[in-house]
Amino acid sequence: MIADTQELSQLIDQARSVPYVALDTEFVWERTYYPQLGLIQLALAADQCYLIDPLAIDDLSSLGTLLADSNVVKILHDAPQDLAILSRATGSMPSAIFDTRVAAGFAGLSSTIGLAELITTLLGIELEKSQTRTDWLKRPLAPQQMAYALDDVRYLGAVRAALLDRITAGVIRNWLHEELDMVHQPTPLTGNDDQQRYRKVKGAVTLHGKEVAVLRELTAWREREARRLDRPRGHLLTDAQLIDLAKTACTNRDELKAAGLLSPKKLQRYGETILALIRAGRSVPPHQVPRIEAPTRLNKREKMRYERLLEEIRHRCEALAIDPQLVGSAAELRLVVRHADAPDNRLPAKFRQGWRRTFLEEYLVQPG
Repeated sequence: MIADTQELSQLIDQARSVPYVALDTEFVWERTYYPQLGLIQLALAADQCYLIDPLAIDDLSSLGTLLADSNVVKILHDAPQDLAILSRATGSMPSAIFDTRVAAGFAGLSSTIGLAELITTLLGIELEKSQTRTDWLKRPLAPQQMAYALDDVRYLGAVRAALLDRITAGVIRNWLHEELDMVHQPTPLTGNDDQQRYRKVKGAVTLHGKEVAVLRELTAWREREARRLDRPRGHLLTDAQLIDLAKTACTNRDELKAAGLLSPKKLQRYGETILALIRAGRSVPPHQVPRIEAPTRLNKREKMRYERLLEEIRHRCEALAIDPQLVGSAAELRLVVRHADAPDNRLPAKFRQGWRRTFLEEYLVQPG
């Protein structure tokens, strides 16, 4: 267990002298806006595995130098969330990432496979998974907890080697590297834009006109307030409450109280703010009212094209030994069908260039 800054710096110096390391994190994300980092696992080799205690070390910047070092490959499984957490904790942007979950999809396996199943499939090793409900913020850690955490990085080097052995075609390796390049820029834990957060609210598609503008104001405020308090969004207002408030036309505290959407405590604390947000949304000029795009619904002809596209993807993926789920989600592929004959700027961004564009080039018209 690495528990002080000097020990960490010495370990990182050693880690930056090897061609690759394995990384993982353990965290708790139940009562806070941001995940609480409880443990970092780092392996230089199967017999050189370390636990880094972020509760004892205030300055993780040396770990950030490793994260950003393009000369050392960092191996993770299902990397995006771990990278976002590590990037926030260290202040560094990651580089040279190898995600074994993504690579599995290019190696004839599922691109959503769990780490334990992947290790069993490739190495024949069964991991002990008895500590999945551990509170990683409690100290001291029991020996069983430490062993469990170390196993999450102990075998990643061997898994990477086994996956690369299975990917023999040069074109597939190129596609894998292209996909891994996209992993280097972790999605922010909280999204990019508070003013666009309303699009992710469950039930938003049921709103119309200025109700959507009200929802935008309420949701952006909830995001800012949850971040300020470091509390989960739902502890302030649930998505269902946001939708109901957006549908109301409350203009004063009595109407808001009569609507019965807020507890007395929340009415007292947030009532005036919520009323101001409702007024702000309802005062948006008609031409500036945001719209919620409903899920793509295909007509009869488009449905036939969609089924043919799925069949084509399935056959090509079987021939290439890659997971069809890598190509795109059902919602994305419906958009591809809808806009296949339109200019490229109507397509989802991931299909405008790169390996997916190549994969579907016979289906998509060339830009002109």
